[in-house]
Amino acid sequence: MKNLILVSVFLLSAIICSTSQAQISLDPAPARMVDLSHSFDSTTIHWPTLQGFKLHEIVKGWQEPGYYIEINSFELAEHTGTHMDAPIHFAEGKWSVHEIPLENLMGPGVVVDVTDQAAANRDYQISTADLESWEAEHGRLPDGAMVLFRTGFGAYWPDPLTYMGTDLLGPEAIPQLHFPGIGADAARWLRDERNVEAVGIDTASLDYGQSSTYESHQELFQGNIIGFENLANLDQLPPTGFTLIALPMKIKGGSGGPVRIIAMMDN
Repeated sequence: MKNLILVSVFLLSAIICSTSQAQISLDPAPARMVDLSHSFDSTTIHWPTLQGFKLHEIVKGWQEPGYYIEINSFELAEHTGTHMDAPIHFAEGKWSVHEIPLENLMGPGVVVDVTDQAAANRDYQISTADLESWEAEHGRLPDGAMVLFRTGFGAYWPDPLTYMGTDLLGPEAIPQLHFPGIGADAARWLRDERNVEAVGIDTASLDYGQSSTYESHQELFQGNIIGFENLANLDQLPPTGFTLIALPMKIKGGSGGPVRIIAMMDN
Protein backbone atom coordinates (compact mmCIF):
# COMPACT_ATOMS: atom_id res chain seq x y z
CA MET A 1 0.00 0.00 0.00
CA LYS A 2 2.84 2.33 0.90
CA ASN A 3 4.52 1.66 -2.45
CA LEU A 4 1.25 2.37 -4.28
CA ILE A 5 0.98 5.75 -2.54
CA LEU A 6 4.58 6.62 -3.45
CA VAL A 7 3.96 5.71 -7.08
CA SER A 8 0.79 7.82 -7.13
CA VAL A 9 2.61 10.81 -5.65
CA PHE A 10 5.37 10.41 -8.24
CA LEU A 11 2.90 10.29 -11.12
CA LEU A 12 0.99 13.32 -9.79
CA SER A 13 4.23 15.27 -9.48
CA ALA A 14 5.17 14.37 -13.05
CA ILE A 15 1.77 15.55 -14.34
CA ILE A 16 2.04 18.84 -12.46
CA CYS A 17 5.57 19.45 -13.73
CA SER A 18 4.64 18.67 -17.34
CA THR A 19 1.56 20.89 -17.10
CA SER A 20 3.59 23.76 -15.68
CA GLN A 21 6.17 23.43 -18.45
CA ALA A 22 3.41 23.40 -21.07
CA GLN A 23 1.84 26.50 -19.59
CA ILE A 24 5.17 28.31 -19.54
CA SER A 25 5.90 27.42 -23.14
CA LEU A 26 2.42 28.49 -24.27
CA ASP A 27 2.43 31.88 -22.53
CA PRO A 28 1.96 34.68 -25.10
CA ALA A 29 4.52 37.40 -25.60
CA PRO A 30 4.19 40.37 -23.22
CA ALA A 31 1.55 42.85 -24.35
CA ARG A 32 2.62 46.17 -25.85
CA MET A 33 2.04 48.94 -23.32
CA VAL A 34 1.29 52.64 -23.84
CA ASP A 35 1.91 55.21 -21.12
CA LEU A 36 -1.07 57.58 -20.91
CA SER A 37 0.42 59.87 -18.24
CA HIS A 38 2.38 63.07 -18.73
CA SER A 39 5.51 63.49 -16.60
CA PHE A 40 5.38 65.99 -13.74
CA ASP A 41 7.82 68.89 -14.01
CA SER A 42 7.92 72.69 -14.06
CA THR A 43 5.94 72.76 -17.33
CA THR A 44 3.05 70.61 -16.07
CA ILE A 45 -0.28 72.27 -16.87
CA HIS A 46 -2.56 72.86 -13.90
CA TRP A 47 -5.94 74.45 -13.26
CA PRO A 48 -5.35 78.24 -13.24
CA THR A 49 -6.59 78.75 -9.67
CA LEU A 50 -4.68 75.79 -8.17
CA GLN A 51 -1.11 75.02 -7.19
CA GLY A 52 1.12 73.65 -9.94
CA PHE A 53 3.85 71.05 -9.53
CA LYS A 54 7.05 72.03 -7.74
CA LEU A 55 10.02 69.75 -7.06
CA HIS A 56 12.35 70.76 -4.21
CA GLU A 57 15.82 69.28 -3.95
CA ILE A 58 16.71 68.22 -0.41
CA VAL A 59 20.00 66.46 -1.01
CA LYS A 60 21.88 65.42 -4.14
CA GLY A 61 25.41 64.13 -4.49
CA TRP A 62 28.12 61.95 -3.02
CA GLN A 63 28.20 61.61 0.75
CA GLU A 64 31.31 61.30 2.92
CA PRO A 65 30.86 57.57 3.69
CA GLY A 66 31.14 56.90 -0.05
CA TYR A 67 27.61 56.61 -1.46
CA TYR A 68 25.53 58.71 -3.87
CA ILE A 69 22.01 59.85 -2.91
CA GLU A 70 19.14 62.03 -4.18
CA ILE A 71 16.09 63.04 -2.10
CA ASN A 72 13.41 65.53 -3.15
CA SER A 73 10.10 66.79 -1.87
CA PHE A 74 7.27 67.98 -4.07
CA GLU A 75 4.06 69.97 -3.84
CA LEU A 76 1.02 70.14 -6.07
CA ALA A 77 -2.76 70.35 -5.96
CA GLU A 78 -4.61 67.03 -6.24
CA HIS A 79 -5.99 67.99 -9.66
CA THR A 80 -2.71 68.76 -11.44
CA GLY A 81 -1.23 67.13 -14.53
CA THR A 82 -2.45 63.63 -15.40
CA HIS A 83 -4.69 62.86 -12.47
CA MET A 84 -7.75 61.03 -11.21
CA ASP A 85 -10.98 62.69 -10.16
CA ALA A 86 -12.54 60.63 -7.38
CA PRO A 87 -16.36 60.75 -7.36
CA ILE A 88 -16.39 62.74 -4.10
CA HIS A 89 -14.83 65.62 -6.08
CA PHE A 90 -18.36 66.62 -7.19
CA ALA A 91 -20.68 64.16 -5.42
CA GLU A 92 -21.12 64.29 -1.66
CA GLY A 93 -20.88 60.90 0.03
CA LYS A 94 -19.38 59.08 -2.96
CA TRP A 95 -15.94 57.44 -3.09
CA SER A 96 -12.80 59.32 -2.16
CA VAL A 97 -9.50 58.10 -3.62
CA HIS A 98 -8.67 55.51 -0.98
CA GLU A 99 -12.20 54.04 -1.10
CA ILE A 100 -12.19 53.15 -4.80
CA PRO A 101 -12.14 49.33 -5.20
CA LEU A 102 -9.09 47.99 -7.01
CA GLU A 103 -11.29 46.26 -9.56
CA ASN A 104 -12.60 49.70 -10.60
CA LEU A 105 -9.06 50.81 -11.45
CA MET A 106 -8.66 48.36 -14.32
CA GLY A 107 -10.85 47.18 -17.15
CA PRO A 108 -11.46 47.06 -20.89
CA GLY A 109 -10.60 50.35 -22.55
CA VAL A 110 -12.15 52.06 -25.56
CA VAL A 111 -11.30 55.29 -27.37
CA VAL A 112 -14.02 57.55 -28.77
CA ASP A 113 -12.35 59.86 -31.30
CA VAL A 114 -13.88 63.34 -31.66
CA THR A 115 -10.82 65.09 -33.04
CA ASP A 116 -12.66 66.38 -36.14
CA GLN A 117 -15.45 67.91 -34.06
CA ALA A 118 -12.98 69.47 -31.60
CA ALA A 119 -10.84 70.88 -34.42
CA ALA A 120 -13.90 72.68 -35.76
CA ASN A 121 -15.05 73.93 -32.35
CA ARG A 122 -12.78 74.42 -29.33
CA ASP A 123 -15.87 74.45 -27.11
CA TYR A 124 -17.23 71.18 -28.48
CA GLN A 125 -19.30 69.07 -26.08
CA ILE A 126 -19.21 65.33 -26.74
CA SER A 127 -22.76 64.09 -27.23
CA THR A 128 -24.81 60.94 -26.86
CA ALA A 129 -24.89 60.86 -30.66
CA ASP A 130 -21.08 60.55 -30.69
CA LEU A 131 -21.32 57.53 -28.39
CA GLU A 132 -24.12 55.93 -30.40
CA SER A 133 -22.12 56.47 -33.58
CA TRP A 134 -19.12 54.75 -31.97
CA GLU A 135 -21.29 51.79 -30.94
CA ALA A 136 -22.76 51.50 -34.44
CA GLU A 137 -19.23 50.92 -35.75
CA HIS A 138 -17.58 49.01 -32.90
CA GLY A 139 -20.40 47.38 -30.95
CA ARG A 140 -21.89 48.04 -27.53
CA LEU A 141 -19.58 49.40 -24.85
CA PRO A 142 -18.37 46.42 -22.80
CA ASP A 143 -19.45 46.06 -19.18
CA GLY A 144 -16.94 47.69 -16.87
CA ALA A 145 -15.59 49.81 -19.73
CA MET A 146 -13.14 52.66 -19.20
CA VAL A 147 -14.12 55.14 -21.90
CA LEU A 148 -11.42 57.52 -23.15
CA PHE A 149 -12.24 60.54 -25.30
CA ARG A 150 -9.62 61.69 -27.78
CA THR A 151 -10.12 65.33 -28.72
CA GLY A 152 -6.65 65.83 -30.19
CA PHE A 153 -5.82 68.50 -27.61
CA GLY A 154 -3.16 66.24 -26.12
CA ALA A 155 -0.94 67.37 -29.01
CA TYR A 156 -0.89 70.89 -27.49
CA TRP A 157 0.68 69.78 -24.17
CA PRO A 158 2.40 71.53 -22.39
CA ASP A 159 1.50 74.91 -23.93
CA PRO A 160 -1.37 76.29 -21.81
CA LEU A 161 -2.43 78.86 -24.40
CA THR A 162 -3.22 76.28 -27.08
CA TYR A 163 -4.20 73.52 -24.65
CA MET A 164 -6.55 75.52 -22.41
CA GLY A 165 -7.20 78.66 -24.43
CA THR A 166 -5.32 80.94 -22.03
CA ASP A 167 -2.02 81.17 -20.22
CA LEU A 168 -3.41 83.44 -17.52
CA LEU A 169 -3.43 82.34 -13.89
CA GLY A 170 -5.91 83.11 -11.13
CA PRO A 171 -9.68 83.71 -11.23
CA GLU A 172 -9.40 85.98 -14.27
CA ALA A 173 -8.30 82.97 -16.34
CA ILE A 174 -11.51 80.99 -15.84
CA PRO A 175 -13.71 82.92 -18.32
CA GLN A 176 -10.96 82.51 -20.94
CA LEU A 177 -10.87 78.69 -20.85
CA HIS A 178 -11.72 77.11 -24.20
CA PHE A 179 -11.33 73.37 -24.72
CA PRO A 180 -13.73 70.49 -25.49
CA GLY A 181 -15.33 68.20 -22.92
CA ILE A 182 -18.09 65.70 -22.27
CA GLY A 183 -21.63 67.03 -22.64
CA ALA A 184 -24.07 66.50 -19.78
CA ASP A 185 -26.37 64.37 -21.97
CA ALA A 186 -23.52 62.01 -22.80
CA ALA A 187 -22.50 61.84 -19.12
CA ARG A 188 -26.04 60.88 -18.08
CA TRP A 189 -26.24 58.29 -20.87
CA LEU A 190 -22.98 56.66 -19.77
CA ARG A 191 -24.17 56.58 -16.16
CA ASP A 192 -27.73 55.39 -16.75
CA GLU A 193 -27.62 53.36 -19.97
CA ARG A 194 -24.23 51.61 -19.80
CA ASN A 195 -22.13 49.86 -17.15
CA VAL A 196 -19.10 52.16 -17.22
CA GLU A 197 -16.39 52.21 -14.53
CA ALA A 198 -14.42 55.28 -15.64
CA VAL A 199 -14.08 58.01 -18.25
CA GLY A 200 -11.01 59.94 -19.32
CA ILE A 201 -10.06 62.76 -21.66
CA ASP A 202 -6.99 64.49 -23.14
CA THR A 203 -8.04 67.93 -21.90
CA ALA A 204 -7.89 69.75 -18.57
CA SER A 205 -11.43 68.80 -17.50
CA LEU A 206 -14.21 66.32 -18.17
CA ASP A 207 -16.45 69.37 -18.68
CA TYR A 208 -15.73 71.76 -21.52
CA GLY A 209 -13.77 74.91 -20.70
CA GLN A 210 -16.72 77.30 -20.64
CA SER A 211 -18.71 75.26 -18.12
CA SER A 212 -19.64 77.12 -14.94
CA THR A 213 -21.58 74.34 -13.20
CA TYR A 214 -19.44 71.27 -14.08
CA GLU A 215 -22.62 69.36 -14.83
CA SER A 216 -20.88 66.41 -16.47
CA HIS A 217 -18.70 65.91 -13.39
CA GLN A 218 -21.84 65.90 -11.27
CA GLU A 219 -23.74 63.47 -13.50
CA LEU A 220 -20.88 60.98 -13.74
CA PHE A 221 -19.79 61.10 -10.13
CA GLN A 222 -23.31 60.51 -8.80
CA GLY A 223 -22.84 57.05 -10.30
CA ASN A 224 -19.41 56.57 -8.67
CA ILE A 225 -17.81 56.73 -12.13
CA ILE A 226 -14.13 57.68 -11.92
CA GLY A 227 -12.60 60.45 -14.05
CA PHE A 228 -9.15 60.88 -15.63
CA GLU A 229 -7.97 64.23 -16.98
CA ASN A 230 -4.94 65.43 -18.97
CA LEU A 231 -4.32 62.05 -20.58
CA ALA A 232 -1.41 61.53 -22.97
CA ASN A 233 -0.80 59.46 -26.11
CA LEU A 234 -4.42 58.62 -26.91
CA ASP A 235 -3.39 58.79 -30.58
CA GLN A 236 -1.43 55.57 -30.00
CA LEU A 237 -4.52 53.57 -29.03
CA PRO A 238 -7.04 51.74 -31.23
CA PRO A 239 -10.80 52.15 -30.66
CA THR A 240 -10.89 48.79 -28.80
CA GLY A 241 -8.61 45.90 -27.94
CA PHE A 242 -6.73 47.06 -24.86
CA THR A 243 -6.92 46.93 -21.09
CA LEU A 244 -6.43 49.96 -18.84
CA ILE A 245 -4.75 50.01 -15.44
CA ALA A 246 -4.89 53.32 -13.54
CA LEU A 247 -3.24 53.51 -10.12
CA PRO A 248 -3.51 56.84 -8.28
CA MET A 249 -1.57 57.99 -5.27
CA LYS A 250 -3.62 56.51 -2.41
CA ILE A 251 -4.58 59.71 -0.58
CA LYS A 252 -6.93 59.00 2.31
CA GLY A 253 -9.99 61.20 1.90
CA GLY A 254 -8.56 62.64 -1.31
CA SER A 255 -10.82 64.12 -3.99
CA GLY A 256 -8.22 63.22 -6.60
CA GLY A 257 -4.54 62.70 -7.11
CA PRO A 258 -1.74 62.00 -9.56
CA VAL A 259 -2.25 58.78 -11.53
CA ARG A 260 -0.02 56.52 -13.59
CA ILE A 261 -2.29 55.06 -16.22
CA ILE A 262 -1.22 52.51 -18.82
CA ALA A 263 -2.91 50.70 -21.68
CA MET A 264 -1.95 47.09 -22.44
CA MET A 265 -2.73 45.92 -25.94
CA ASP A 266 -4.71 42.68 -26.08
CA ASN A 267 -2.87 39.84 -27.81
